[in-house]
Amino acid sequence: MSISDKLDRVLTRAEEVRHLLATADGSQFGALSKELAELEPLVERVEALRAAIRARDEAEAMLGDPELRELAEDEYLAQKEAVPRLEREVRLMLLPKDSADERSAILEIRPAAGGDEAALFAAELFRAYQRYAEGRRWRFEVLEYDEGELGGVKGAVAEIAGTGVFARFKYESGVHRVQRVPATETQGRIHTSTVTVAIMPEAEEVDVQINEGDLRIDTYRASGAGGQHVNKTDSAVRITHIPTGTVVAMQEERSQHKNRAKAMKVLRARIYEAQRARLSEGRAADRKSQVGTGDRSERIRTYNFPQGRVTDHRIGLTLHKIDKVMLGDFDEIIDALTQEDEAARLAAEGD
Repeated sequence: MSISDKLDRVLTRAEEVRHLLATADGSQFGALSKELAELEPLVERVEALRAAIRARDEAEAMLGDPELRELAEDEYLAQKEAVPRLEREVRLMLLPKDSADERSAILEIRPAAGGDEAALFAAELFRAYQRYAEGRRWRFEVLEYDEGELGGVKGAVAEIAGTGVFARFKYESGVHRVQRVPATETQGRIHTSTVTVAIMPEAEEVDVQINEGDLRIDTYRASGAGGQHVNKTDSAVRITHIPTGTVVAMQEERSQHKNRAKAMKVLRARIYEAQRARLSEGRAADRKSQVGTGDRSERIRTYNFPQGRVTDHRIGLTLHKIDKVMLGDFDEIIDALTQEDEAARLAAEGD
């Protein structure tokens, strides 16, 4: 089907939905309203594109008239520039959408290679993501924060709630490498450490059906940094999903009920992401390959503090603004990754 035919179908369907809404009952109204709301931005771009094409062609036809040439030339050049931009916008809007893009997300960060230095950087990266989320007015709720002895973390989990969170954060999954001189290094040598980041779309109960009989739930006493007990009751919860072997432990809350609810939220997200991965050939096969093993050679991004640079190895982007990035300024990196992904998808559509 040609691009023109696809656009005709979009316009026709939008008109059909408008007519159906006029006579729709309560059970149909919601679904039709949602469909029209999704179609209208595309319809607007399609109409703008076709108007630009008409204006360009009309101006081109007037270029041969000496009296109108000067006026037509400006219009022709303006529309000639607008048409490719509008065409790209329309083609992007026609690409299949990831149904999870508009969802909230679960963030997990864990130190990998590098001991205490990896744990310290994991804590710093976690805070950087928190600042980024708060700057976009998204709710950032810490679900688990297993603090180490030197201020680092053994693992941290958060829910980032808002519209379009997963679309912005999904490119952060992978191994992040840090190169710097640790505070404890007396010889001034640069150390290399890694942390793993996993971003999963938040799942609803309707997305993942979990049978209570498939769960093994253990309770135990929560402990703090260094192993000291911070709770005299068995408030910590460990849930094992027996069919998949997925294990989630939570001890952040003093209430066993609250820890169980948080653990179920993370468990559901992990299982949902694994299901999505199996269904999508373009994504990682499972969460393990998404996150990586934490080995230094498996990296998506390097944070080099002595040189003040951040390099994303997937697209060859280097920014000399590490201080701003660690304060939560990720937009330039995420925008570049999004554009690269869109370009690749457009190219694949053209094959």
